[in-house]
Amino acid sequence: MIRAATVDDIAEIRAMIRELAEYERAAEQVRVTEEQLHDALFGELPAAFALIAEDDESGQAVGFALWFPRFATWTGTRGMHLEDLYVRPHARGGGHGKALLACLAAVCEQNGYERFEWWVLAWNEPTIDFYKSLGVELLDEWTVCRLSGEPLKELAARAPAVLDQPPAL
Repeated sequence: MIRAATVDDIAEIRAMIRELAEYERAAEQVRVTEEQLHDALFGELPAAFALIAEDDESGQAVGFALWFPRFATWTGTRGMHLEDLYVRPHARGGGHGKALLACLAAVCEQNGYERFEWWVLAWNEPTIDFYKSLGVELLDEWTVCRLSGEPLKELAARAPAVLDQPPAL
């Protein structure tokens, strides 16, 4: 079963984020708190949304998908960015990942989102094969850029004074 996440799922979502980071060999990078997840998913201005995959027999959470809307300037339409998709190892092969992706595709269709995009690590061949089986197009010509930490602060310090107020989100 796939359902929208609720406030009661926050601890479980955080646990699965940690499990995903361990799988991706980056557990030391996880800093998110339950309070941050609460604000991001259920605050006054949600930054993201989440779905939960549950085992049909036990009702236990076996996976999640966390996404947020994005905007494509070339098409002038909104789209979806899937930040995380995770299914616990013992539940893989049970159709939960495919069901999560199908539900997200349905959200796209219902909202007129023309693009549904996400990243996958180049070494994660089982997942890449799974995505290809669904007809996903891999965009090899794009490189992900990230600015964080000290370089982000240094660039921000160069902002012209013209920027009186940051844009409201």
